[in-house]
Amino acid sequence: MREGTDFLLASIAAVRGFNRFYTRQIGLLNERLYNTEFSLAEVRVIYEIGNQEHLCASVLTKDLGLDPGYLSRMLSKLEKRGLLQKKPAQQDRRQLLLALTPAGREVFSKLDEVSSREISALLEHLSAPDQRRLASAMAEIEALLGEVSGSRPAYLLRTHQPGDLGWIVQRHGALYSREYGYDERFEALVAGIVAEFVENFDSARERCWIAEKDGDNVGCVMLVKKSQTIAKLRLLLVEPSARGMGIGQRLIDECIRFARQARFKKIRLWTQSELESARHLYERARFRLISKQQHSSWSRSNLVAETWELKL
Repeated sequence: MREGTDFLLASIAAVRGFNRFYTRQIGLLNERLYNTEFSLAEVRVIYEIGNQEHLCASVLTKDLGLDPGYLSRMLSKLEKRGLLQKKPAQQDRRQLLLALTPAGREVFSKLDEVSSREISALLEHLSAPDQRRLASAMAEIEALLGEVSGSRPAYLLRTHQPGDLGWIVQRHGALYSREYGYDERFEALVAGIVAEFVENFDSARERCWIAEKDGDNVGCVMLVKKSQTIAKLRLLLVEPSARGMGIGQRLIDECIRFARQARFKKIRLWTQSELESARHLYERARFRLISKQQHSSWSRSNLVAETWELKL
């Protein structure tokens, strides 16, 4: 019994010591956010709304641990500034869902860029293996404490690891065959894109992100260099089991944030007109359709290829 008590006391001391250390680190990162026109609480609210779909005020109150009255006043302030809009839920018209307006999403992107730039400066002195160790340790802490509190994170977003690229090819082939009737030539096209990414990978200006839920890959996207000023968004995919969680929008937002950080001027993407869910996400992210072309590919006729572009 004494040994268990001693171990618990040692664990408490270790957690408190880590909290002091991490609070100092986060204080340095938040210092830049305090220099914006928003309070830290407003930044947290904007970030949560920007990263989640179908979010209502009651859930936001619980997730952020804020007083309902305080949150209500803050939301009203953001709404008056044209950054936030409230829409009735389809299932229950009495419940209002929160979403950022185009102006609000622009603010979200800028705040996200500031935060990411500061974290990048914090991590850039670590080697790639050490960065992976740090991310893994943080994910482990989040998972363990999330299980205790009942707030296990819905999903984890990370950069690619060995085995992920093969998964991207396989899942594109299987899902697009099942949902759109594309044959194996589409899977071959994806394999070529992945191979080109590996052979020409520029770690300073290119990324592949994987969304992971309960240890399984459930989404992906790539941002690759087309020229010194133009990046390409490629291979966006979300598993059917994980749709509706905001993963697709989060992956696109991550591409935009990184592209700005890498000093690209534009992002382009190539898609098909029948991919309506993806097109909706591109529109929400303020991409603009710039060209269309009919074609017959992958055993399908009368397809319409579309090129979209976002100026950064």
